[in-house]
Amino acid sequence: MKTVKIYGPGCKRCEATETMVRDAATKLGVAVEVEKVTDAKSIAMAGVMSTPGVAVDGKLVHAGGLPDVTKLEQWLIA
Repeated sequence: MKTVKIYGPGCKRCEATETMVRDAATKLGVAVEVEKVTDAKSIAMAGVMSTPGVAVDGKLVHAGGLPDVTKLEQWLIA
């Protein structure tokens, strides 16, 4: 099971990113646990300077704007 953290204040882009992660995981048949991190201090400590940020299994893989679907799928199967 992959652990995915989505860093952001809960904006529409953050919600869209969560949907994208869940949809990609379903498409690929990958089990994911999605955690939303909304605390500003925790977001900054993770190194996210622009939201939404995405971390897969503890590694920050994306920050700022919606992630590319192809890259998102690659992160989930890696």
